[in-house]
Amino acid sequence: MTANGAGIGNRAGDGGGLDRIDDRVGDRVDDRIDGVGDTRRALGSFLRARRGRVAPEDVGLAGGRRRRVRGLRREELAQLAGISVDYYVRLEQGRNTQPSPEVLDALADALGLDGAERRHLATLADARRGPAPVARVSPVLQRMLDAMGGLPAFATNHRLDVVAWNDLGSELIGGLADPERRDRNNARFLFRDPASQELHPEWPDRAAEAVGQLRVAAGRYPEDGELAALITELSTHSAEFRRIWDSGEVVMCGSGRKRLRHPVAGLLTLDYETLHVPTAPGETGLVVHVFSAEAGSDEAVALARLATAGVPA
Repeated sequence: MTANGAGIGNRAGDGGGLDRIDDRVGDRVDDRIDGVGDTRRALGSFLRARRGRVAPEDVGLAGGRRRRVRGLRREELAQLAGISVDYYVRLEQGRNTQPSPEVLDALADALGLDGAERRHLATLADARRGPAPVARVSPVLQRMLDAMGGLPAFATNHRLDVVAWNDLGSELIGGLADPERRDRNNARFLFRDPASQELHPEWPDRAAEAVGQLRVAAGRYPEDGELAALITELSTHSAEFRRIWDSGEVVMCGSGRKRLRHPVAGLLTLDYETLHVPTAPGETGLVVHVFSAEAGSDEAVALARLATAGVPA
């Protein structure tokens, strides 16, 4: 079914001195959210957040209780990366937004970034970022979701709007088919609906995951006004969202295991995989999330019962 109710099977929704400088610049706040919309600020915002997460002692530097800044000072990070303090200051202030790959690698090594974080750093330094993709749910994708009737599945766009699902997927993550039951944006549902904490026993992990994915999207598509509005809304209404955002969390979709609580099936521990559906070469348009359980497990039995009982549409 599409958003206006047409169709059968699949469900589509709507889509010293330097210490003082550090403190002043790091605490400067206006009505914009760091890392959103302004390409000149995004790289500096991310670097500032990530150096704040590195304990000096962990990289062989002296700590102490008299430090005025959290994490590494600017000159400490510059030293670790082998670049001048002045050059690094320009990076954080947005006055030099195209560092070389060698500089980016040195900064990533000094900050201990993982693969996803390194890719995000490179994206922020790339001036060729384009517009957000227009990702539509094709009839073929809807058919595929419908054919996976025994596996909960749904598709999201880069803003974490759930745009398509099958019946079992809808039921598993809170009743997507009924817009009165839950918001169809996963991030808004997590941070503005208390029911999300009942559905997700590992809510802190899911919350950090959602914020990290939105940060990646904001880096890729700085001119996406809808995305910027969503991030601003959640930052305004949720202190926890703002805390996670300010930490510089970065997450890219992958695979693993999640726990969810269903009112009938109970607590389920399910494996999941994410499949990328490109809208154009090199672009990730939609992400399909598919859940499954090991054959013969209690979870597999529970999913089969939900599927054969005819979950509510």
